[in-house]
Amino acid sequence: MKTKAAVVSEKSGKFQVTEVELAELRDDEVLVRIVGVGVCHTDLICRDQLYPVSFPAVFGHEGSGVVERVGARVGKVQPGDHVVLTFRACGQCVACKRGDPTHCPNIFGCNFGGARSDGSPTIHHQGVPIFGNFFNQSSFAAYAIASEANTVKVATDVPLELLGPLGCGIQTGAGAVLNTFKPAAGSSIAIFGCGSVGLSALMAAKAVGCTTIIAVDINPARLALARELGATHAFDPKRCNVVEEIQKLGGGADFSLETTAIPAVFRQAVDCLTVPGLCGLVGAAPMGTEVTFDMNSIMFGRSVVGIIEGQSVPDHFIPKLVDLYRQGSLPLEKIVGFYAFDEIDQAVRDSENGKVVKAILRP
Repeated sequence: MKTKAAVVSEKSGKFQVTEVELAELRDDEVLVRIVGVGVCHTDLICRDQLYPVSFPAVFGHEGSGVVERVGARVGKVQPGDHVVLTFRACGQCVACKRGDPTHCPNIFGCNFGGARSDGSPTIHHQGVPIFGNFFNQSSFAAYAIASEANTVKVATDVPLELLGPLGCGIQTGAGAVLNTFKPAAGSSIAIFGCGSVGLSALMAAKAVGCTTIIAVDINPARLALARELGATHAFDPKRCNVVEEIQKLGGGADFSLETTAIPAVFRQAVDCLTVPGLCGLVGAAPMGTEVTFDMNSIMFGRSVVGIIEGQSVPDHFIPKLVDLYRQGSLPLEKIVGFYAFDEIDQAVRDSENGKVVKAILRP
């Protein structure tokens, strides 16, 4: 079938909304009419070749929508269901079989390969196969092909256009707290970077009873929003020594989360910890980026862990996030801004300059 999609033709190029052709649906695939799709940092670093992809390309990996058609072997969803599209793991490795898809050794190829696992394309442009199947969806489009495996059914009593970012950014931040850190009530946490990932972590930290929640950012508007969402302290590293300020609060933070992918900020996130303390890294840096630490800062009990997609099992975790939204603990409406699909370049600019925390396109 034909559908409109946002195509990027070159490194750091503009998103051009044009007509593309989708491949025939396979037995394990789902056709989804996209209602909302978040603009994520990962879309932009692939556009800019920090992670290598080929062009032309269709990105988008925070899609939510309505199931239109399903393949013959699909049993998890049916036409008319509301769904969120998320990442894909191989389903065959040791990690996947033990219920730990975010540690799948094949996860990069599953999500950044640009085609199905057998190499066949899901999108053609002017009759030519192009880079698609991004995160098994390429949802910067009016319609997207996903696999049954990365399609998550959600309730119909919540605004579907809000839910796409649960598939990646919101899941990553909230999952870092709820699935990896699992902080006890009364814990302290420092969050470096108040974008959608950082603010999702902040909301999750508040929901589970963290009593010292520290937001760090250079954008005053985002620090103010962090305060509104539950931060007890907000620091601008241009105005103070954030490590010293955090260390004054009970000897440092029990947990810290680094979302910026800036090595110097990662160092601060480790140095601000109490002993012992745990720093989670979710910021996606260019390939080959290195960071240095004072070895003694680790020697005495601090730990660092990399966190992919919030260490979640999406079929179970995304419905829990919907429950948190329904209960008012995850007020997504406070961090999003909506854009028409043909305003995608404006949405990207507003995301990059900090005008909007989470841009959502409505195809």
